[in-house]
Amino acid sequence: MSLDVTVAVPFRQHGSTRLGEGEFVVALSLDRDWFSPDQAKRLIDLAAGRGLVERDDGDVVAAFDPADIQIPEEFEPDASVLREQSAFEQILDACVAAGIEKQAAVAGINERQSNLGVTAEAAAVLFARENDVDVDEAASKAKRGLSQ
Repeated sequence: MSLDVTVAVPFRQHGSTRLGEGEFVVALSLDRDWFSPDQAKRLIDLAAGRGLVERDDGDVVAAFDPADIQIPEEFEPDASVLREQSAFEQILDACVAAGIEKQAAVAGINERQSNLGVTAEAAAVLFARENDVDVDEAASKAKRGLSQ
Protein backbone atom coordinates (compact mmCIF):
# COMPACT_ATOMS: atom_id res chain seq x y z
CA MET A 1 0.00 0.00 0.00
CA SER A 2 0.99 3.56 -0.25
CA LEU A 3 3.43 5.50 1.85
CA ASP A 4 0.95 8.30 2.61
CA VAL A 5 -1.56 5.87 4.14
CA THR A 6 1.14 4.23 6.27
CA VAL A 7 2.42 7.60 7.47
CA ALA A 8 -1.09 8.84 8.28
CA VAL A 9 -1.82 5.97 10.68
CA PRO A 10 0.32 7.12 13.66
CA PHE A 11 -0.97 10.68 13.35
CA ARG A 12 -4.57 9.49 13.25
CA GLN A 13 -3.94 7.06 16.12
CA HIS A 14 -2.74 9.96 18.30
CA GLY A 15 -5.18 12.54 16.90
CA SER A 16 -2.35 14.91 16.08
CA THR A 17 -0.31 16.27 13.20
CA ARG A 18 2.85 16.38 15.33
CA LEU A 19 4.49 13.45 17.12
CA GLY A 20 7.83 12.91 18.75
CA GLU A 21 10.00 10.71 16.58
CA GLY A 22 9.93 8.08 19.32
CA GLU A 23 6.12 8.15 19.46
CA PHE A 24 5.96 7.75 15.70
CA VAL A 25 8.38 4.81 15.76
CA VAL A 26 6.54 3.13 18.67
CA ALA A 27 3.18 3.53 16.88
CA LEU A 28 4.49 1.65 13.85
CA SER A 29 6.77 -0.88 15.53
CA LEU A 30 5.34 -1.77 18.94
CA ASP A 31 1.69 -0.67 18.76
CA ARG A 32 1.02 -2.03 15.27
CA ASP A 33 3.91 -4.49 14.89
CA TRP A 34 4.28 -3.45 11.25
CA PHE A 35 7.98 -2.62 11.25
CA SER A 36 11.09 -2.93 13.36
CA PRO A 37 12.15 0.33 15.03
CA ASP A 38 14.91 0.74 12.42
CA GLN A 39 12.42 0.22 9.61
CA ALA A 40 10.06 2.76 11.18
CA LYS A 41 12.93 5.28 11.26
CA ARG A 42 13.62 4.49 7.60
CA LEU A 43 9.96 5.15 6.87
CA ILE A 44 10.32 8.61 8.43
CA ASP A 45 13.32 9.27 6.17
CA LEU A 46 11.36 8.19 3.09
CA ALA A 47 8.32 10.23 4.10
CA ALA A 48 10.49 13.29 4.68
CA GLY A 49 12.11 12.78 1.29
CA ARG A 50 8.69 12.66 -0.35
CA GLY A 51 7.54 15.80 1.47
CA LEU A 52 4.92 13.99 3.55
CA VAL A 53 6.51 14.92 6.87
CA GLU A 54 8.99 17.43 8.20
CA ARG A 55 11.36 17.05 11.10
CA ASP A 56 11.22 19.79 13.70
CA ASP A 57 13.29 19.67 16.89
CA GLY A 58 12.93 15.90 17.39
CA ASP A 59 9.33 15.82 16.22
CA VAL A 60 7.78 14.42 13.07
CA VAL A 61 5.24 16.87 11.66
CA ALA A 62 2.70 15.92 9.01
CA ALA A 63 2.93 18.10 5.92
CA PHE A 64 -0.61 17.00 4.99
CA ASP A 65 -3.88 16.58 6.85
CA PRO A 66 -3.95 12.95 8.06
CA ALA A 67 -7.74 13.18 8.37
CA ASP A 68 -7.92 13.53 4.56
CA ILE A 69 -6.31 10.12 4.00
CA GLN A 70 -8.60 7.12 3.56
CA ILE A 71 -7.29 4.20 5.59
CA PRO A 72 -8.87 0.84 4.67
CA GLU A 73 -10.30 -1.01 7.67
CA GLU A 74 -7.88 -3.94 7.60
CA PHE A 75 -4.93 -1.91 6.31
CA GLU A 76 -1.46 -3.31 6.83
CA PRO A 77 1.49 -2.08 4.75
CA ASP A 78 3.81 -4.49 3.04
CA ALA A 79 7.59 -4.23 2.86
CA SER A 80 7.46 -2.47 -0.51
CA VAL A 81 6.46 0.73 1.28
CA LEU A 82 10.04 0.92 2.56
CA ARG A 83 11.47 0.87 -0.95
CA GLU A 84 12.44 4.33 -2.04
CA GLN A 85 10.76 5.31 -5.27
CA SER A 86 12.90 6.41 -8.14
CA ALA A 87 12.57 9.97 -9.39
CA PHE A 88 10.73 8.60 -12.43
CA GLU A 89 8.19 6.76 -10.24
CA GLN A 90 7.66 9.85 -8.10
CA ILE A 91 7.06 12.03 -11.16
CA LEU A 92 4.71 9.50 -12.73
CA ASP A 93 2.75 9.26 -9.47
CA ALA A 94 2.52 13.06 -9.30
CA CYS A 95 1.20 13.20 -12.86
CA VAL A 96 -1.45 10.57 -12.11
CA ALA A 97 -2.40 12.37 -8.88
CA ALA A 98 -2.82 15.55 -10.94
CA GLY A 99 -5.42 13.79 -13.08
CA ILE A 100 -3.32 12.65 -16.04
CA GLU A 101 -4.11 9.11 -17.11
CA LYS A 102 -1.13 6.86 -16.39
CA GLN A 103 -0.99 5.43 -19.90
CA ALA A 104 -1.07 8.93 -21.42
CA ALA A 105 1.68 10.10 -19.08
CA VAL A 106 3.93 7.15 -19.93
CA ALA A 107 3.31 7.67 -23.66
CA GLY A 108 4.11 11.39 -23.38
CA ILE A 109 7.27 10.71 -21.39
CA ASN A 110 8.40 8.03 -23.84
CA GLU A 111 7.80 10.38 -26.76
CA ARG A 112 9.92 13.13 -25.19
CA GLN A 113 12.65 10.68 -24.29
CA SER A 114 12.79 9.36 -27.85
CA ASN A 115 12.61 12.77 -29.54
CA LEU A 116 15.11 14.50 -27.27
CA GLY A 117 17.48 11.63 -26.52
CA VAL A 118 17.37 12.26 -22.76
CA THR A 119 16.97 9.98 -19.76
CA ALA A 120 13.52 8.78 -18.73
CA GLU A 121 13.74 10.96 -15.61
CA ALA A 122 14.56 14.09 -17.62
CA ALA A 123 11.73 13.35 -20.05
CA ALA A 124 9.36 12.81 -17.11
CA VAL A 125 10.32 16.16 -15.59
CA LEU A 126 9.69 17.90 -18.94
CA PHE A 127 6.34 16.17 -19.37
CA ALA A 128 5.23 17.03 -15.85
CA ARG A 129 6.23 20.68 -16.13
CA GLU A 130 4.51 20.98 -19.52
CA ASN A 131 1.36 19.76 -17.77
CA ASP A 132 1.72 22.12 -14.76
CA VAL A 133 2.51 19.29 -12.34
CA ASP A 134 4.81 20.34 -9.49
CA VAL A 135 7.71 17.89 -9.39
CA ASP A 136 10.49 20.11 -8.06
CA GLU A 137 11.63 17.64 -5.41
CA ALA A 138 11.70 14.67 -7.79
CA ALA A 139 13.39 16.84 -10.43
CA SER A 140 16.14 17.65 -7.94
CA LYS A 141 16.50 13.95 -7.19
CA ALA A 142 16.75 13.19 -10.92
CA LYS A 143 19.37 15.92 -11.31
CA ARG A 144 21.41 14.49 -8.42
CA GLY A 145 21.23 11.08 -10.11
CA LEU A 146 22.76 12.52 -13.26
CA SER A 147 25.77 13.86 -11.42
CA GLN A 148 26.61 10.59 -9.68
